[in-house]
Amino acid sequence: MRFEGKRAVVTGGASGIGRATALRLAEEGAFVLIGDVDQAGGRALAESSNRIGFRRCDVTEESDIAELLAECDGGGGLDVLFNNAGAGGAPDRIDEIAAADWDRTQSLLLRSVALGIRHAAPLMAKRGGGAIVNTSSISAMQSGYAPIAYSTAKAAVLHLTQVAAAELARHRVRVNAVVPGFIATNIFARHLDVPEAQRAQANALIAQVAGKVQPVQRTGQPEDIAAAVAYLASDDASFVTGTHLVVDGGLTIGTRASWDAEAPSLFAALEAFR
Repeated sequence: MRFEGKRAVVTGGASGIGRATALRLAEEGAFVLIGDVDQAGGRALAESSNRIGFRRCDVTEESDIAELLAECDGGGGLDVLFNNAGAGGAPDRIDEIAAADWDRTQSLLLRSVALGIRHAAPLMAKRGGGAIVNTSSISAMQSGYAPIAYSTAKAAVLHLTQVAAAELARHRVRVNAVVPGFIATNIFARHLDVPEAQRAQANALIAQVAGKVQPVQRTGQPEDIAAAVAYLASDDASFVTGTHLVVDGGLTIGTRASWDAEAPSLFAALEAFR
């Protein structure tokens, strides 16, 4: 019960990583207020637990973020914020993307995180401190995992995390990020515009493939990320700030040939010339 008596806000809490994290924090004793544009999903989750509440929140609207955090604070304080809400964003390449689509993606994935931190920090400071965790992505670290607008925003989240941690240390507010790899959620099917009726089938196919492209031979689950967020938000991580935790099954540790003996390897090919 690491979060007994504490209060948390999770954005994008109606599904996927946000839902799993809200449940994990609640199971460990916190009261969790989730914010999401998915009102049906948010209300259903809130009705399943007396430790979870819901408020509609569009994180592209600053007033929605401020009001969500103020509601949690007004009920007894704010100790934890998980800036998690997001989507795939604009799919276009850099030589094709429209300025409006770029701006919309940055607003959803980067500006919302900055504003979450901005409005949470004063509330946490008056309480004597707190913990903020931001969702980034392995696409922040390498190309080829996501479209450029999404990847750029997630890379900026990592830098924002580091700088904000330095600025907020005087208030005893820690700021860290979690970096998910291939996690089985609806984000991929939604990004590919798969019809609602076919998403379960598409998600199953994505999960089957994902488990074969990394050293840990299983598909990442939202609960894997929830466990990492719970650690970073807890007192177990009281000496951890301004950094990020990669939870990707080893996907980014090297080329496939470094862990799969059957994969093509440049060094193996050069052995023929020895």
